[in-house]
Amino acid sequence: MASERITLTVPGPDGDREVGISNPRRVIWPELGITKQELAEYLIAVSGPFLAANGDRPVSLERFPEGVDGERFYSKNPPKGAPGFVEAQTVTYNSGRRHPQIILTEIAAAVWAVQMNTIVFHPWASLTANTDNPVELRIDLDPQPGTDFADAAAVAPAMRDVLAEAGLTAFLKTSGNRGIHVFCPIEPEWEFLDVRHAVIAAGRELERRLPDKVTMNWWKEERGERIFIDFNQANRDRTMAGAYSPRALPAATVSTPLTWDELEAGVDPTAFTVRTVPERLAEIGDPWADLLAKPGRIDTLLEWWQRDLGEGLGELPFPPDFPKMPGEPPRVQPSRINPENWPKDE
Repeated sequence: MASERITLTVPGPDGDREVGISNPRRVIWPELGITKQELAEYLIAVSGPFLAANGDRPVSLERFPEGVDGERFYSKNPPKGAPGFVEAQTVTYNSGRRHPQIILTEIAAAVWAVQMNTIVFHPWASLTANTDNPVELRIDLDPQPGTDFADAAAVAPAMRDVLAEAGLTAFLKTSGNRGIHVFCPIEPEWEFLDVRHAVIAAGRELERRLPDKVTMNWWKEERGERIFIDFNQANRDRTMAGAYSPRALPAATVSTPLTWDELEAGVDPTAFTVRTVPERLAEIGDPWADLLAKPGRIDTLLEWWQRDLGEGLGELPFPPDFPKMPGEPPRVQPSRINPENWPKDE
């Protein structure tokens, strides 16, 4: 028996498009009964802010053929047979390999991605016109065991102050889980490695001010009950869930832009879901509407990076799947138990 199929009318830049959705009643989020069709309709409802945050840049699709409780995998390049409105841009990965990656230029492409079982959209920090140079400095405030969203919310304003001292304007959003993402628009004059160094410099400065609440330690056992500033999320080909992207979590939460006043008044990140965010946008608008309007510069943060280098604070570890980088410390943490494995002075 042929599976059920519907056609959704999706607004486009040159008129409406018809996008087919197979198995529209298939449940994606079992606890809430949210279906594939409802997810597609959510993206149409938030299309303007969603595309402003995730469009015109390389994006990876996190796909769940059996819903949020099943297996997941990532897609980066358009598969054979993708419709013509699903565009691509050739990008360079950290390995040096080059490959086409999906670009969302209209909301029909995101609806097609839902048809392909996508739940989470992971955009790069750079735009199609220049994929090598980010337009955003991104900081991931990641709660560690024993901490939660409230702890991240308590340190986020201090991070905003650090960034303001460096001449940057900070925006924020929920991660859709327990964390907070802080974004600063920047001029696309620096490559990813420079922006990573700027993030490290900002993180180290915040760690100096709040050593009991914030950590830059890469090794998990050294972080304690603090907020980890995940500097490796600033690397090329490392992405966060995009603004207004759903998350594959039981409550169907959405990574949602906030105002700083909202954060300081107290918010519950689980309140922002596929079912509530469209109404929120209709009532208060998009807190990130002007995100890229006035990009800043990272010169001051790079001066801080150089200052820290002069004081003996060097490069930090990269993810294990990255090529070994110049100046990078060992990636395998020496054992604290066996002295034979301790680092030797040279």
